[in-house]
Amino acid sequence: MTPEQYCQEKCAASGSSFYYSFLFLPLERRRAIMALYAFCREVDDVVDECHDPAIAAAKLAWWRQEIDRIDGGQPQHPVGLALQAAAGQFSLPAEQLLEIIDGMEMDLHQPRYADFKSLSLYCHRVAGVVGLLAAEIFGYRDRGTQKYAHDLGMAFQLTNIIRDIGEDARRGRIYIPLEELRQFEVPATDILNSRYSDNFTALMRFQHDRAQQYYAKALAELPVGDRKNQRPGLIMATIYRTLLDEIRGEDFQVLHQRIALTPVRKLWLALKTWIRS
Repeated sequence: MTPEQYCQEKCAASGSSFYYSFLFLPLERRRAIMALYAFCREVDDVVDECHDPAIAAAKLAWWRQEIDRIDGGQPQHPVGLALQAAAGQFSLPAEQLLEIIDGMEMDLHQPRYADFKSLSLYCHRVAGVVGLLAAEIFGYRDRGTQKYAHDLGMAFQLTNIIRDIGEDARRGRIYIPLEELRQFEVPATDILNSRYSDNFTALMRFQHDRAQQYYAKALAELPVGDRKNQRPGLIMATIYRTLLDEIRGEDFQVLHQRIALTPVRKLWLALKTWIRS
């Protein structure tokens, strides 16, 4: 199996909405974005699937070394090999790849966030930086596209937090800021024990509205001249905003289940957005 095939299988197996936005890209850009996404999946899986924090930290340290090896031309992992080609072709800074690992490492030490400001740092590292790297791969001319890409990444992460709140709670993590839990009078134990209430619904509606504000802000920031190149991001935005609508339609019943769109629906949304953008 080639490094490119490994990355493609990693992306496809994840079932992520992002995969559908990659399908329409030219080969070189598609390989590069799949290498980036496979890297994100590898380091995220370290945190989610390794129950011993010390072992997880050691594995993340190995990935830091792999970034150094990519920079030096001697990666060892199939994702590292694919990412080396992508980094060279599209000028992906090693510092930003390391910052993604910084974000994943926060999950090992910080299961709660005091306020949205502290949560924003996490979202920046695990998603905003990914947006910046993706924009480099998709291509742009106007530097204003960087602001769009970062804020769109933030919007995706806020959507993930809403969708995965029950799953994250079962791992002992709550990404809703403690300040907002107090504001809406939702005890952390309600989330940890999957207890719904009117207050919880109001809290989630607040999270939903903030995520939608980030989408609106990001899309307003996208320069017209770069819209065509950035169509993969627009596809992701369409799929994720549709998911948000679905979650709202289910009255935010996200503690005991993971609400998702079907693959056929994702593909249809991707095709429709590609044609219209």
